[in-house]
Amino acid sequence: MVSAVLLAMIVGEPARAEPPIRSPEDAACRNEARAKVFSAPNPQGLELEEIGRRIYFACMDRTNQAAVQTPKRKHRRHRRR
Repeated sequence: MVSAVLLAMIVGEPARAEPPIRSPEDAACRNEARAKVFSAPNPQGLELEEIGRRIYFACMDRTNQAAVQTPKRKHRRHRRR
């Protein structure tokens, strides 16, 4: 009886698969969201998934802005004298 209830709980819950990781920044931001989701302030009473989503997208915005702001160096050749 108990095993039937456990099986119903496991099967009844839809599986939430994450999309594949697309970049090192994506992986780092997922790890940051996992690490901070339980310690982040939650005055609005949001669900953990929404808090994690906000942490993830804030991290991705930071990494994308940092990538855009870093000037790319031009490869200069030295002249021979």
